[in-house]
Amino acid sequence: MAADETGGGRGGKIRVAVLFGGQSDEHDVSLRSAQTVIGALDLAVYEVIPIGITRDGGWLTGGDPMRQLTARSPLFALAPGEDAGGVPSADDSNQELAPMAGSAILSGSVDVIFPVLHGPRGEDGTIQGLMELANLPYVGSGVLGSAVAMDKAMAKTILAEAGIPQGPWELVTRASWRAEPETVRSRIEATLGYPCFVKPANLGSSVGISKVHGADELAAALDLAAHFDRRIVVERSLDARELEIAVLGNESPIASVPGEIVPCNEFYDYRAKYVDDGSELIVPADVSDDVVARIQELAVRAFTALDLAGMARVDFFLERGTHDLYLNEVNTIPGFTSISMYPMLWGASGIPLPELVERLIELAIERRQA
Repeated sequence: MAADETGGGRGGKIRVAVLFGGQSDEHDVSLRSAQTVIGALDLAVYEVIPIGITRDGGWLTGGDPMRQLTARSPLFALAPGEDAGGVPSADDSNQELAPMAGSAILSGSVDVIFPVLHGPRGEDGTIQGLMELANLPYVGSGVLGSAVAMDKAMAKTILAEAGIPQGPWELVTRASWRAEPETVRSRIEATLGYPCFVKPANLGSSVGISKVHGADELAAALDLAAHFDRRIVVERSLDARELEIAVLGNESPIASVPGEIVPCNEFYDYRAKYVDDGSELIVPADVSDDVVARIQELAVRAFTALDLAGMARVDFFLERGTHDLYLNEVNTIPGFTSISMYPMLWGASGIPLPELVERLIELAIERRQA
C-alpha cells in the first residue's frame, strides 16, 4: 500500500491505531497478539498509534500503553530493562497514561483501526459498532458477522442452515441449568452422552471449557461455564483430529493450507495453548489432497455464510475412521501470538507476517471505500 493513499501521519505515513487488552478473560492473549502485530508493521510505511484498554474498561494512550498493561499481566514476567514489545515514545519516561473515553480516542486523526481484541467487548461487534459510529476503516468483520460468530450457538444455527456439517450439540442457558438441573442433565445424557465438552457460548482461547467424562463431572463443568456466560454450548466429543484453516479477504476470500494441533493435554485448553510446553502444531497438516480441498471449500463457505470480512480462523474436526469433516468454530479475531495458527498458516501458504498485516489493512480500507 502506498503511503499517500490515505494522506495520513508524519511524513505521509499511514496512521494505524492498534487496539489491545480489553475487558474479556482473553486480555492477556490480546497483549501477546498485539505485540506480534505491532512488530510486523513496517515503521517506514506506518505510524503506529498504540491504544490499550484496561481490564476495567479504561482507555490508555500516549507513552507506552503496552508496557503499562503487560506490567499488570500474569503472562508477562519481564526482567528489569526487558522490552515489553511496545512502541517507543520520544519521552516515555515522563508521560503519564491517562484513561480516556474510547469515542474521544477514535475521533482523533487516524487512518485505520487494527483491533487485536479477543472475546467479548472486542470480538463480538461492540467495538466494531464504535468504529462504525466513528466512520473509520477497521480490520476484520463488521458488527453483524462479529456478533454472530462470537456466539457459538448462534453461529452453529446459521452454519447449519448453510449446510455446513457440525457435530451434535445442545444449548443450555444459565437460568435453565440453575432452575431445572435434572432436566438439563437428562437432556444432555439422552442427546449427547459422555464424553462431551461444555463451553461458554461467547469466549475463546478455551477459557471456561471442560471435557466431561461422566455424570459426576457435569455439574462442575456447567457451573464453570455459567460463571463466564449466560449461554452454554454442550457438544458431543468426537474421536477426531483437530485441524485449523485461515481465511483472508472480503468479497472473494481465500483459504490457507490447513494445520493440525496435537495438544499436550487431553484437549487444547488454555494451558496447552499459552502456558505448558509440548503441544505440537503441524503446518501444513499431513492430510490428503481431497481433505485439503474439502476443508478449504467449507471454510470459505462458513466465512461467507456468517458475513465475515478481513480475516477468520476456522476450526474443524476430521473424524478418525470415516474422515468426515465437522466444523468446530469460527474466530473472527484469531490469535497473532508467536505460536498462533493464523499467521503460521499464512506463512506456510506463502504470505509472511509483514505482508499479512499489510493485506489486512488494505482490506479494511477497501471495505470502507466499497
